[in-house]
Amino acid sequence: MDKLKMETRDLTQANIDKLAALFPACVTEARGEDGRLKKAVNFELLRQMLSDVVLEGDEAYEFTWVGKKAAIVEANRPIRKTLRPCPAESVDWDTTENLYIEGDNLEVLKLLQESYLGKVKMIYIDPPYNTGNDFIYRDDFGMSGEEFSEGIGQIDEETGDRLFRNTDSNGRFHSDWCSMIYSRLMLARNLLSDDGVIFISIDDSEQENLKKICDEVFGAGNFVDNLIWKKMYGGKIDSKWFAHYHDYILVYAKVKEMWHPNLLPRSEDAKSRYKNPDNDPRGPWKSADFTGAGSTSTSYAITSPSGKTFLPPEGKHWIASEKNCKKLIAEGRLWFGVAGTSFPSIKRFLSEVKQGVPQISILDYSEVGHSDEANRKLKELLDGNYFDYPKPMRLLYRLCYLATQKDDIILDFFSGSATTAHAVMQLNTVDGGHRKFIMVQLPESCDEKSEAYKAGYPNICEIGKERIRRAAKKIVTDNPGKPFDGGFRVFKLVDSNMTDVYYSAEEYDQAMLDQLVSNIKPDRTDLDLLFGCLLEWGLPLSMPYTSEKIEGCTVHTYNDGDLIACFDEDIPDAVLREIAKRQPLRAVFRDSGFANSPAKINVGEIFKMLAPDTRVKVL
Repeated sequence: MDKLKMETRDLTQANIDKLAALFPACVTEARGEDGRLKKAVNFELLRQMLSDVVLEGDEAYEFTWVGKKAAIVEANRPIRKTLRPCPAESVDWDTTENLYIEGDNLEVLKLLQESYLGKVKMIYIDPPYNTGNDFIYRDDFGMSGEEFSEGIGQIDEETGDRLFRNTDSNGRFHSDWCSMIYSRLMLARNLLSDDGVIFISIDDSEQENLKKICDEVFGAGNFVDNLIWKKMYGGKIDSKWFAHYHDYILVYAKVKEMWHPNLLPRSEDAKSRYKNPDNDPRGPWKSADFTGAGSTSTSYAITSPSGKTFLPPEGKHWIASEKNCKKLIAEGRLWFGVAGTSFPSIKRFLSEVKQGVPQISILDYSEVGHSDEANRKLKELLDGNYFDYPKPMRLLYRLCYLATQKDDIILDFFSGSATTAHAVMQLNTVDGGHRKFIMVQLPESCDEKSEAYKAGYPNICEIGKERIRRAAKKIVTDNPGKPFDGGFRVFKLVDSNMTDVYYSAEEYDQAMLDQLVSNIKPDRTDLDLLFGCLLEWGLPLSMPYTSEKIEGCTVHTYNDGDLIACFDEDIPDAVLREIAKRQPLRAVFRDSGFANSPAKINVGEIFKMLAPDTRVKVL
C-alpha cells in the first residue's frame, strides 16, 4: 500500500513532467537543497531544441518587476498544510454544498488545486486596490528578515498569516502588489473550467498593471472587456481634478471562444413596444423601415393587398429584392396598416429576436447598486456599521447572472463581507438554481476600537459568516416556499495533520521512539483526517458522507463510495472485508492501524480478492 503524501503538488515538478513529454532529452536529474535527486531541466539543450524560436539577448516585450520570479516560485512551491473542518461554526453541515474557508488565500488555492481543478465556472475577486493604506499579503519573495520586519504590519499569532501596509513610501510599492496578485492568479486560472471566467474589481491605482498581469496569466487573447462600474450617484465636489465616479471590473475568460455572457431579460418597457394589431398568430411584433439609403436596382413598385402602389422615396431603395418582397407579402410579413393603404413596413416578431439583450460595458448604479447602497444594506443586515467598502449585492448578482448556469461553482478568494455568497443565494432563489459558492478570507483582525470588535467580531471572517447566516434568513423571509442552499461548511487552514520529523534516523534514541507510535498529531479527529484525505485525493469538500460502527470500528463513507476510510487501531479482518465488499473507488487507513507488516500485506490481499479496482492507501 502506498502512503498519502499529505502535501500540495509540486507544480514546478509537474511542469517539468509536461516538458519531459515533449522533450525527454532535455530533462535530467539534479540534487535539490535536501540532497535528494529531483527532475531538472537542461536549459542549454532545450535552447538548442528551440533554436529557431528562442529569445536571444536581453531585449523582449514583457512586463516585469522586482520579485516576479520569486512570485512564480512561491506559487509553485508545495506546502504541508490542510483544511480543518469546523462543523460547530457551519450551517447545515450535513447537507450544504457551499464552503467558507478561513486562511491565507495563496495557500488555500494551493490546497484546492486537485479537488477543484477545472471545476470553477466563475471567479470574482475584490483584491486590495493598493491605495497606499491597504494591507497586502507578504509572501515569501526572498527578502531578508530585516526587510520583512520593516514592512510587517500584522501577524496572526495562531496561523502565522502575514500582512503589511503597503504605503507609497515603500520603494517596492507596485512590485509588492504585483507579486501578491500574480501568484494568486496563476493558481486561480488552474481552477477555472475551460468555459469559465474571472471578474476582478480594481481602481486606477493598479488597473494598468493588473491588465498586463492578466494578459500574461490568462493570455491577451482571452481578454473579454474592462467593465466600468459607476459606483456613485453624487460627485465628489471637492475633487482637485475630476469628480471620480467609477471603478473597473476586468473580465478574462479561460478560453474566450468557450465563454459567452448570458443575455439580460428584456425590460417591460422594451416588450411593450411589440404589439399585435392584426392578431397575427406568430405573436407580438413591431414595425421596422423597409427602405435603405441610396438608390439601387431594388426600386420596383409594391402593390398592397388593397391595390395601392408604392415606390421607395427618392434616394432610397427597398431592402429586399422584388422576388423576396412578394414572398414577404405572401407570408404576411409586410404591414400596410389596418386599412392596407399605409406605406409598407416589415414586421419584426418578438418570438424571432434574441430572447434578451446584451450587457453593455457600463454598469450603472441604477441597475447594480452603488457604494452608499452597499454600506446601508450591510449595516441594516448586521445591525451595525462593521465593514468598510463592501460591494453592493446587486452588482455581484448581475455578474453571477451573466456568467453562470444553474449548477455552477463560484469562487471568491478575497471574500471580505461575503457579498458574493449573498448574491449566489439570491440568484438561486430567483431562478431555482443550485449554484455553489466557495468563499476564502484571511481572518484579518478587527481593530479593538472598531464597532465590529466591540460587537463581538474579532476578525473579518466572523463578519462574513454572520452576513451569510443573516442573508439566508432574510431571503427565506422574503421568498417563502422557494428552496435554496443557505448553509455553508467552514474550514480553517492549519498545519498538516501529520507530525513533523525533525531528526534523521540515527539521531533518535529510545525515549524519542515513543513519539513515533502515531504519525498523526494527537489533537486531530477522524473528521480532520477524512477531509485531509479528500484534498490529497482531489475530491470535492462539499459532498455528503456517513459514519457508522462496524465490529466496534468507525467507518466513514464519502459520497456513496468515492472513498471509505477507517482510522481505528488494529482493524479486524471482518471490518476490512466488509469495506472491500462495498468496492469503493478509494480506501484509506491509518498506517498504525495494523499491528505489523504481515497485517498490512493481508489488507492488500483482501482488496485484491474482493475489490481489485479499489485504490488503497495509508496515512
